[in-house]
Amino acid sequence: MPAKTRGTHCCCNARRATHFANFTLYWLALVLGGIVIKQSTTEHAILVSRHVLVAVKGAGDLATGVIHRLKRAGFAVMATELPHPTVLRRTIAFAEAVALGQVTIEGITAQYAHSLEEVRAVLENGFVPILVDPDGIAFKHMQPDVLVEATLSKYNSGITVKDAPIVIALGPGYEASKDAHAVIETNRGHNLGRVYLEGNAEPNTGVPGTIGGYAGERLLRAPCAGRLYGVRQIGDQIREGEVVAIVKSGEVTAPIAAAIPGILRGLVRDELIVSAGMKVGDIDPRAIREHCFTISDKSRAIGGGVLEAILYFMNK
Repeated sequence: MPAKTRGTHCCCNARRATHFANFTLYWLALVLGGIVIKQSTTEHAILVSRHVLVAVKGAGDLATGVIHRLKRAGFAVMATELPHPTVLRRTIAFAEAVALGQVTIEGITAQYAHSLEEVRAVLENGFVPILVDPDGIAFKHMQPDVLVEATLSKYNSGITVKDAPIVIALGPGYEASKDAHAVIETNRGHNLGRVYLEGNAEPNTGVPGTIGGYAGERLLRAPCAGRLYGVRQIGDQIREGEVVAIVKSGEVTAPIAAAIPGILRGLVRDELIVSAGMKVGDIDPRAIREHCFTISDKSRAIGGGVLEAILYFMNK
């Protein structure tokens, strides 16, 4: 069914209406039946949630926190990415499946899918399919029950409330109830992970959140356009002033040095074509190596907000 003809309610599709109704009945059964029906309703919940397809646009580190939480909650989840992902924190991003074929993060496995047929096969096998689809064409064919815009682009990438029965966007650039049914706060602070049903998330300040007393100094940026090559690896201890990567442009080789000491937490893949001033990595002054390989507190908070929004609309 073309996206423009689909309504914002699950009654627009009989299959979705059945799944949503069953899911609601499950939660009602939990409340009314207690432990008497615990086993049967739990099995039913798993069955129903697996038939609710959540499509996530983007598979970076924050999107990965969303995907991981939804998958752990029992939902079927797929995601789309760019042909050459620009993810910094690659070690905790399902986007790495595009380059590696398969990646497992905290017990959840994502697998690169080359086609819609492979997407369906990967879903059937219980994994998270990652499809290269920068234009979102797959969403029209898969008709997900929930669409999550998780590219953190800071502007509307073209999604509308008509794209799925439930549409959720992360961060600024979207207005809840107009561009999406709900918007999730992504800015660090008191409201992180908050679900907005009306209005907007906090505006983009252009300044990264402060960690260990540092903000903008944490970021590594390309000094010029060209191809990037890493000198150090994610997880390495870095000294202030140390060269972390280089950018090659013709005969010119420009170094990228760390402004602060800490752990190299993020760095884009080798040979990625970068533009001048582009974010290509980040240093974590807390210098805890484990943080490079586990989902962050911010990602988990945002994932919790997405899960809350989905259940709110499914039980509305």
